[in-house]
Amino acid sequence: MKIGVIGTGYVGLPTGVGLAELGNEVVCVDKIKEKIDDLKAGKLTIYEDGLEELFKKNIAEGRLNFTTSMRKAVTGADVVLIAVGTPPHPITHEADMKYIYAAATELAEYLTDYTVIATKSTVPVGTGDNVEQIIRTKNPTARFDVISLPEFLREGFAIHDFFNPDRIVVGSNSEKATALIKELYAPFADKTNMLFVSRRSSETIKYASNAFLAMKIHYINEIADFCEKSGADISEVAKGMGLDSRIGNRFLNAGLGFGGSCFPKDTMAMAYMGRAVGTPIELIETTIAGNKKRKEKMAERVLDAIKQIPHAKIAVWGLAFKDGTDDCRQSPAMDVIAALLQHKADITAYDPKAMGTACQLLGDKIAYADDMYAAVKDADVLVILTEWKQFAAADLNGVAQLMRNKKILDFRNMLNPAEAIKLGFEYRCIGKKID
Repeated sequence: MKIGVIGTGYVGLPTGVGLAELGNEVVCVDKIKEKIDDLKAGKLTIYEDGLEELFKKNIAEGRLNFTTSMRKAVTGADVVLIAVGTPPHPITHEADMKYIYAAATELAEYLTDYTVIATKSTVPVGTGDNVEQIIRTKNPTARFDVISLPEFLREGFAIHDFFNPDRIVVGSNSEKATALIKELYAPFADKTNMLFVSRRSSETIKYASNAFLAMKIHYINEIADFCEKSGADISEVAKGMGLDSRIGNRFLNAGLGFGGSCFPKDTMAMAYMGRAVGTPIELIETTIAGNKKRKEKMAERVLDAIKQIPHAKIAVWGLAFKDGTDDCRQSPAMDVIAALLQHKADITAYDPKAMGTACQLLGDKIAYADDMYAAVKDADVLVILTEWKQFAAADLNGVAQLMRNKKILDFRNMLNPAEAIKLGFEYRCIGKKID
């Protein structure tokens, strides 16, 4: 098939590469010329584990192309995926649909043969109806169907998730569109669940799923706070909970709270939709407020650790919102750093992949180290904010030799408490009472 992908971000680019690897002819379009120039030159504009190899392979084999021309991406396409951003509105926090509707308006002009328009972005209920109306108004003779095809790719694991989906949800009100999508995803038919539902149900599934996972994260963080006061160990408690098949063991890692490009905006959008239809979803509202306070509380712990140290230096390991990605959007690490900077904190940070994206956001407000050991040189406290595996394997004896004061705040529970304490560190983590 010929596939057009509108948007080359953390959803559009891995999806386009994956579809090309399945043998389709994929054309990705983006309005940012500099980004397209880089992609055409074989330079990735985002980091995703496993993406680079497939990206270069499919460019070399001619199945993956990039353009700034909507005409080239849409004309003759069997399926067009809309994968542009839906950022939160700055005032209402509802999903801002201007990029979705702009894409629908522009692509309508270039529809020739029958085309399935699939909204891959996370969009509010009823968006498919609006996109359909926009296209029909712009091009009354066009033959097309609009479907909802929500993405379930985890940042940092997007390529793995594309080829190993736990489910494929298709919201379609058209048998013809359904048949075409079944053909597109035929390679996965025998190894995953394909759920075909109404378009509005599909649009709801994505939001409901993300909001539930966000609530699960917030819940385990509250239980972690309880464990710290009661003497229980959150890792043991989470393991025991996770053995219950009704609960499961995923998203039970206590830490800083949730962040990234999905959970914060999707919980706010879901809460807004609930209020808009007269059914406030109080669990989600509470989760949003609690998650904000969580990061403030973590910053307060850092400030408390250095309150007796004049001109304290803080070392930070981790800037991305989680391991496996360079994305710093809504990163809890960045939120904690921002709170510390309000108190004029002296911070030197290191992240294996996110130094560039973090620098775009923070500029020279903090210092950047070449590696994790350089970050801790002469530091008074080390704060671990992202769960990169290399941090867990750190040479703590070497860290101890480099630091001025031996304090560690392990907000991702990466290190061995007994080892840290044996080396003379004042060590604190999440959900455990360390004597």
